[in-house]
Amino acid sequence: MTQSDSDSSSSGIDDAVVTVSHVCQNYGSTEVLHDVSLTIDRGTIAALIGPSGSGKTTLVSAIMGMLAPQSGFVQVLGRRMPNRRLLGSIGYMAQNDALYTDLTALENLRFFGAVLSMDRRTLRTAIAQVASVVGLEKDLRTKVGNFSGGMKRRLSLAIAMISDPPILILDEPTVGIDPELRRQIWGELRRLAGAGRTILLTTHVMEDAQRSDRLIMIRQGMNIAEGTPDEVISQFGAPTLEDAFIAAGKGQDAHHSNH
Repeated sequence: MTQSDSDSSSSGIDDAVVTVSHVCQNYGSTEVLHDVSLTIDRGTIAALIGPSGSGKTTLVSAIMGMLAPQSGFVQVLGRRMPNRRLLGSIGYMAQNDALYTDLTALENLRFFGAVLSMDRRTLRTAIAQVASVVGLEKDLRTKVGNFSGGMKRRLSLAIAMISDPPILILDEPTVGIDPELRRQIWGELRRLAGAGRTILLTTHVMEDAQRSDRLIMIRQGMNIAEGTPDEVISQFGAPTLEDAFIAAGKGQDAHHSNH
C-alpha cells in the first residue's frame, strides 16, 4: 500500500473523488482560504459559487495541484495533490480561454488531443462528439481569431472534454453562451455524470448553480453553506438560491461582528 493509498483509507474518504480538508492559504498578510473542507463524490456535478475575490480560483488551483496549500490537504482520486501524474485525469476549462488564435478550431482540438497522447482514431471520434455538444461542427475549419467570445468559450469546453477525463473542472463554463446551447451543454454534463464522471464548476449564474447536484457557497475564503440546492434554500428559509446566498453572507458577517 502506498502512502497516498493509506492516507485515503485511514481517513475514510474512499468514495470521494475530490477531498479538501482544512485548507488554509495566505498571500502575504491576506488570508484567501480559511479552513475550507469539502468532498465531491463520483458522478456528482458540484457548483462552487461566490463573489469575485471569495477564494474560488485559489481553491480550484489547489484542487488541480497548481499550488500546495499552506495547511490542510487536497486529495484527488485518492492521491495527495499536487501530483503531476494526475494532470491527464483532469479536464480543465479556464476562465480565460487558452487557445491558439492563429489555428482553426479543428487544429486546436487536434493539438490538445496530441498533448494528451490520444491516438488518431480515438481523437477523430472525440472531436466529432465534442464539436457536436458545443455546436461548433460547422466552424471547425474557421480560425479561432475569427471566433466570437461565446464561440471561444464553447471551444474551450470542447477541449476540456476531448479525452473524456474522469474529472472536469470548468471555470464559468456558460458565460456568453445562449440559453438553448446552455441547455444542450447541461444535457451533456448530466450524461457524463451519469457515466461516472465528476464535474466541478465555478459560476456566478444562479441557474447553473440550481441545476447542480451539490452546491458549495464560498465567501471571504470560507465555506458558508453546502448541500443540494434545495437543502441550501431550506437551510436559510429563503425563496430562491440567490436569497439563500445573501442570507448566508449576512449570517457570516453577523458571526464576525459578534467575535
